[in-house]
Amino acid sequence: MPPTVAEIEAYRREGFVVPEYRLPPAQLAEMRAALERLMEENPDLPPERLIAPHIPRAADKASPVYGAFFRLASDPAILDLVEGAAGPDIVLWGSSVFCKPAGTGRAVPWHQDGRYWPIRPLATTSCWIAFDDATVENGCLRALPGSHRARKLFPHRLVDDPEKVLNRELDAGAFDEDEAVDIELEAGRMVLFDCYLMHGSNANRSGSRRAGYSIQYMPASSHYDRWMDLALGSNDVRYDLKTRPIWLLRGEDWNGRNDFRIGKEGYGFDVARADTG
Repeated sequence: MPPTVAEIEAYRREGFVVPEYRLPPAQLAEMRAALERLMEENPDLPPERLIAPHIPRAADKASPVYGAFFRLASDPAILDLVEGAAGPDIVLWGSSVFCKPAGTGRAVPWHQDGRYWPIRPLATTSCWIAFDDATVENGCLRALPGSHRARKLFPHRLVDDPEKVLNRELDAGAFDEDEAVDIELEAGRMVLFDCYLMHGSNANRSGSRRAGYSIQYMPASSHYDRWMDLALGSNDVRYDLKTRPIWLLRGEDWNGRNDFRIGKEGYGFDVARADTG
């Protein structure tokens, strides 16, 4: 279901939009089961940030859980929404599960996603899909409407706080939290937002879990620069950007420098456009 004109205008004006489209019940049930399996297979990783579940782990290449996440990330209905927001040439380059356990789920500090990403020109639309109801009580996403319009990354500072998922946050002088809005979502609903948007979320002190899946899509006019120096501090969360596989899911690679072969060797990828994208 493509986005409406009003939804596209809201995305451009506010930096985010909650479309009317939602996952069908059977697909939502499949993804909740895949999430449970993902956490069972990765007991040593914090559930608040499970990185790139659409890519098989070397220890268990045959696990069906990764196929479920890839199918969702490449779902035509979701790509229709992304196309309306970001254009017809779509590259899937990343995803993360953010699962806040009931009572103990950690906060995500105020930040801009683009601060961490090796993409030039910097451009990405994220699709954050709720697997559980996301409410104010269990730490739903919060955003500052219009904070993407400057098209710039504001200063972030290092923080040493085990109660926060990330250890970089926006300098306090860069934003006014009083202007933030809560993005509450029923399970199956989703929000699309721009990589320059200032956002975060509170800790979950409620009795209900809050799990969601965030998928990152860049326009194929940009370059996923595996060798870019992001100048991150030694305490930043590390994941191997240089060997991460990326997929051209729609359109053409207008940039011409993106490598769609790296990272796919030995995993038996048989997904859409896996040979080239």
